[in-house]
Amino acid sequence: MSELLYNSYAAYIRQRFGQRLQKVSVDAGFSCPNRNSVDRSIGGCAFCNNRAFNPSYCSPTKSITQQIDEGIEFHCHRYPDTKIYLAYFQPYSNTFAPLETLKVRYEEALSHPDVKGLIIGTRPDCIDAQKLEYIAQLAEKHLFVAIEYGIESCYDSTLNAIGRGHTFEATRHAIELTHCFDIHCGAHLVIGLPGENSAMILDEAEAISNLPIDSLKLHQLQIIKGTRLSEAINLRIEATPEEARDALRQIGVCDEATTCEGYLNLVCDFLERLDGRIMLERFAGEVPPRFQALPQLAWRRADGRLMRNEEVPALVNRELAKRNSRQGAKTQFLTK
Repeated sequence: MSELLYNSYAAYIRQRFGQRLQKVSVDAGFSCPNRNSVDRSIGGCAFCNNRAFNPSYCSPTKSITQQIDEGIEFHCHRYPDTKIYLAYFQPYSNTFAPLETLKVRYEEALSHPDVKGLIIGTRPDCIDAQKLEYIAQLAEKHLFVAIEYGIESCYDSTLNAIGRGHTFEATRHAIELTHCFDIHCGAHLVIGLPGENSAMILDEAEAISNLPIDSLKLHQLQIIKGTRLSEAINLRIEATPEEARDALRQIGVCDEATTCEGYLNLVCDFLERLDGRIMLERFAGEVPPRFQALPQLAWRRADGRLMRNEEVPALVNRELAKRNSRQGAKTQFLTK
């Protein structure tokens, strides 16, 4: 195996625990302030359709325990040696409820004999000190507990345009508060949102580096059926890839983010500017083909088959090696 030229979250987990930890997604029936608030009744963020990444076993009509049982059965065929599972509260905003509700749902997951911790996906405007104090207590009692915040963008103009409903300052505040409680903190960032050119995207590496996060997931912008972004694109089903890329340009997506090769180059440019202490957990997202509004632009291998997101880290590492570079190689600023 070639040397990893970025700080790998997976390697950290193996080194710390001696084995991989498998996440099992749970839909605990939470919603989102973007969908529930009168003054934010816009149907969620412009890019969001949670059904696109929810596993088939994951449904709020089932108990949390049943979802975990079915999730373990689903994963054990692919990863038969896995012994430790983490309940991943994934869809929507999983701190968007009163603390007593959170306690009931988190503790049901933690009562499962094979679950040794939690990953809690949420928004920066859905957290407070009281909830963080409780989550920190869970972290002291269990193997691994982490919070993942959807940053999505570091620009207020973008956050406003996609209907996110919070500012980057709110993101900064939530992450710094989480750090004060010594909770492992992850973050998500979307590369290629409308209105952001490549220079803006690269500048986000500095903004991210100055946050006290532990890990980062990068996602390419995917136009998913049933979202407001997909409704903004008027394209014939038989359109060519170039016509699809032109449609993305018309809604403000930079050219570099519309192809696999361009995205990989952009990600490596970003990594060179990202502080080396931050672990990379993911470089690309993946949704089933039936949800893709622009299947013409699906990433494919040389043999024509669809590329899986787990193949992307090796491509990123190969590009960094080709450059004789690595994560943080061009870092010229101080981080907090």
